Amino acid sequence: MEDNFQSAYQEEEDRLNHALIEIDSTLERLRSTPVYTGHEYTEQVLEDSREQKRKDLAKLRQEPYFGRLDFQGNDEEERKALYIGKIGVDREQVSDRPLVIDWRAPVASLFYSFTGGTEAASYEAPEGLIEGLVYLKRNVVIRKQILERVADTYNRDSDAPAVSDEFLVYRLGENKDNRLRDIVSTIQEEQDKIIRAAKNTALIIQGVAGSGKTTVALHRLAFLLYQYKDQVSAEKMIIFAPNRMFLDYISDVLPELGVGNIAQSTFPDWAAGVLGVTLPEQDASETMNRWFETAGAMPVITEETPGRFKGSTVLMSVIESSIKLLETSAVPEGDFSPWDGAVLRRSMILRWHNEEYAPYPPAKRKERVMARIHRWIEMELKKSPSAAALKDRKKKGAAREKAYSAKWPKYEPLAIYKQIFRAAKTPEDWPAEAPEEIPQAVLKETVKELKKGILREEDLPPLLYIHYLLNGNEGTERFDHIVIDEAQDFSPFQIAVLDLYVKGHSFTILGDLSQGIHAYKGVHEWNEMQSLFAGEYTAYHALTRSYRSTMEIIEFANGILSAGVGSALLAVPVFRSGNPVRLISYEDAQPEPATGGSQRLSAVRSALSSLSGREYRTVAVLTRSLREAAELYAELAGQFEDIHLIDGSITEYRGGLSVLPVYLSKGLEFDAVILADADSAHYGGAAWDAKLMYVGCTRALHELWLLHDGGLPHYVQLLGDETVSGWPVPEGN
Repeated sequence: MEDNFQSAYQEEEDRLNHALIEIDSTLERLRSTPVYTGHEYTEQVLEDSREQKRKDLAKLRQEPYFGRLDFQGNDEEERKALYIGKIGVDREQVSDRPLVIDWRAPVASLFYSFTGGTEAASYEAPEGLIEGLVYLKRNVVIRKQILERVADTYNRDSDAPAVSDEFLVYRLGENKDNRLRDIVSTIQEEQDKIIRAAKNTALIIQGVAGSGKTTVALHRLAFLLYQYKDQVSAEKMIIFAPNRMFLDYISDVLPELGVGNIAQSTFPDWAAGVLGVTLPEQDASETMNRWFETAGAMPVITEETPGRFKGSTVLMSVIESSIKLLETSAVPEGDFSPWDGAVLRRSMILRWHNEEYAPYPPAKRKERVMARIHRWIEMELKKSPSAAALKDRKKKGAAREKAYSAKWPKYEPLAIYKQIFRAAKTPEDWPAEAPEEIPQAVLKETVKELKKGILREEDLPPLLYIHYLLNGNEGTERFDHIVIDEAQDFSPFQIAVLDLYVKGHSFTILGDLSQGIHAYKGVHEWNEMQSLFAGEYTAYHALTRSYRSTMEIIEFANGILSAGVGSALLAVPVFRSGNPVRLISYEDAQPEPATGGSQRLSAVRSALSSLSGREYRTVAVLTRSLREAAELYAELAGQFEDIHLIDGSITEYRGGLSVLPVYLSKGLEFDAVILADADSAHYGGAAWDAKLMYVGCTRALHELWLLHDGGLPHYVQLLGDETVSGWPVPEGN
């Protein structure tokens, strides 16, 4: 066995050295080619291609590839060793195989889908289905041109069984830094199917915590750009993430995959930009205060909760009816007369409006009709008998034209939104009362805020829909593809509106219902989104394997879901064992003589001191509320270096030691997590409380500690056998 390993290592080291020589030779040739700066288009295109190759090769020479697949097609005479990397590179000399095959290429799919066995394997190529035999599947780790690891996960010529998880566990065991990383070397079969799914589909992914759904979605973008390069462009793709800090956290993945220029935004930022409105700075913090800052007193969520109702398709129907009502009575009563003796009959204006310009949306239709009226006025002016009459008619005509235009409906989204809720004067032919579909509690609260000039995030989808119905897509390009992360926090209305701004229902919608802590605005079941699309335009995938946390952490978190939520969406852990989950009472912590402080503070300090002796790059202390996080941060800041308070206002995740409320931790991950105040005084018995605690526990990769005052929620009490109480024994004792 040792001899086989040495032989494989030597073989791969020799191959790496030859590959580096060829890469350096090609790079040197390209760098020595003069850069074209002229205006000839063909030469400009060729120069752009050369410059891209220079960049690719410079990046590739550090880590040329990560995998090897020996494959022999049924119509081939011999098997070929195919090396797979992040970027594909052809050889300088003509060859039957590239120097490195792009991970997105059809044949590379075998590297992810083949899991062993002696049967024939196959992959879809442009020319059809290709079948053959896999002889070797090998993972390699190359860092800074040095071969660090070789691991065969399948060898047809060996009696050893396939060990596909061994390399995966090795990579998962690495410590975390302050950025999400690509997973091209460890993409699993179920993830690869999602990445390579067809473009024009609203793909909905339910992924347990740590299943890699965010990373899979980013890799899917890279694949779509490769597979459909003549149909899509990076500039017409967008990623919607929950907040700006999360966007910073994922910002390195696409560049690592050689993809740039994809827009990344939060939905409120994008929507406000399309509408040209400004949300109050305190909107997000006020919402969080209302729902999260009072432990054990979360308001009851119903279908009449403002965020739920305004995110429903019921409100869409109300808006559609209101816009149609505006359209039917849009043309003012009476004929139009720019001056005495000139008359344009209303019947003619109605014909223009209802027939000739009927295909246009209302605002554009009004513009066309008014332009037509203006041209009619200009024709009539030519009939003026004198210069004096012309001057008088011009003046009167301009004034009456302006007055006539003002009689039309005010085609502004916010004005119409206010009219729908009866927060502003409505057209004469509208009913006096607001639509009966709007719940009274929602109506009352919305009218109060609209009259104060306050807009909430929940108002943006209705406003966008009104904007679209009035103007169509004008001024806003349609996207080729949209990725929505943490989609359980999106409403059906948001998805329905975004579908108007994307081609072919091309979505990747990903989230986890078990982490639905924003249920006051998000979906409770994926069917709320699936039902928006015809069956042929949507697909559903479930990712159940969790690659983030150790088995001990995942089993503990699953217990919280089972007992506290009654959920069947449980994670299946990869076989990676670690330290047990620690459940520690504050009474076990004695005040520190040098620093003093409460038992709670002493416990947190002791936990951090214990974890600081390990090689963890990222550690988080999670509290129940922002107020408690701020207080704890102030007490710890003088003792620990590289410590940061995450309060929802910062846009950059800096790694190190973070203190933050649990509800702001969703989407992030840390080497170790200390969940402070994991007791019934802070987490009640409701399913929502259990989901909050579940979110906090599943942020941890390697180590999870829960500190408490002794009174545990019932869903934690039941997990005593899954934990260890008390402080760890120092090493060496």
